[in-house]
Amino acid sequence: MPQPLTEETIRRAPKVLLHDHLDGGLRPRTIVELADECGYDALPATDPDKLGVWFREAADSGSLERYLQTFAHTVAVMQTVDGLHRVACEAAEDLAADGVVYAEVRWAPEQHTTEGLSLEEVVEAVLAGFREGERRSGGRIRVGAIVTAMRHAARSSEIAHLAVEYRDRGVVGFDIAGAEAGFPPTRHLDAFEYLRRENFHFTIHAGEAFGLPSIWEAIQWCGADRLGHGVRIVDDITAGGHLGRLAQYVRDKRIPLEMCPSSNVQTGAASSIAEHPIGLLRKLYFRVTVNTDNRLMSGTSMTREMALLADAFGYGWADLQWFTLNAMKSAFIPFDERLAIINETIKPRYAALSA
Repeated sequence: MPQPLTEETIRRAPKVLLHDHLDGGLRPRTIVELADECGYDALPATDPDKLGVWFREAADSGSLERYLQTFAHTVAVMQTVDGLHRVACEAAEDLAADGVVYAEVRWAPEQHTTEGLSLEEVVEAVLAGFREGERRSGGRIRVGAIVTAMRHAARSSEIAHLAVEYRDRGVVGFDIAGAEAGFPPTRHLDAFEYLRRENFHFTIHAGEAFGLPSIWEAIQWCGADRLGHGVRIVDDITAGGHLGRLAQYVRDKRIPLEMCPSSNVQTGAASSIAEHPIGLLRKLYFRVTVNTDNRLMSGTSMTREMALLADAFGYGWADLQWFTLNAMKSAFIPFDERLAIINETIKPRYAALSA
């Protein structure tokens, strides 16, 4: 008999996470303790439970710009080697405890140098933290790092070179993040052209707070391998399900969409989980993946995201496996390593749950 779809059984299912921000997934208690260690006194609350509630409520504004302001507090306590190492280690532990078997976690090194760390020291601290978290989790998870540049800054080429420098030490890809409006991805063409010359993978935040032009530029000008969010691709699909040329291209090319349902509702990119475009895009067989974005700000996990979708759209084990396989196929690690996780972990464990 198939196992019933509950939060507990979904937690046991193997999950793959491609879009998760390191500075958006801290434990509230860790924030309080790191703030005390580094003398940061601007936290809105020092009780971990109250602080966690504050983050969720502050992020629940319907505005991407205001949502992004909550990161001032998490970034402030991630300015030392020990702090970065701890946050990365705990991220790996928390994801493994949630049943995630493979994750790509991203962060912007340029935001963690205010206390004198070099970009290299920032990357090495985070990578060491991921490895420690993997060990503490008994090897149940593998974490790849995505090095991110801020789209409003002018350091993307420098950060792209940094990502390639650490490509054989745990960095699997590159990204640009931050407010979309007014900061198109084409501002960073030099970085993307360099990455393509180096045969390196990259994703681009596009189609979250801004529409189809952002998606078009990310794909056709910049050459993105994946789209961070990509929610607004539905603007190129009619009510009758007819695909415009851009939507058709995205589906035909199997360009992965890194969708983050709860976060998209918080930032106003979707009005509710039940009305999230992921339902339509799954029916139309786009390469859709399910992600957390910022676990702290959304008060979420991969288990919760899957459970919300199952409840909203009536999904069963076959649907959750479909999302998981989409994500694993779209990961930035080598093909043979993706295939091994699919055949040795994902398919057998879903078979056991759905038998």
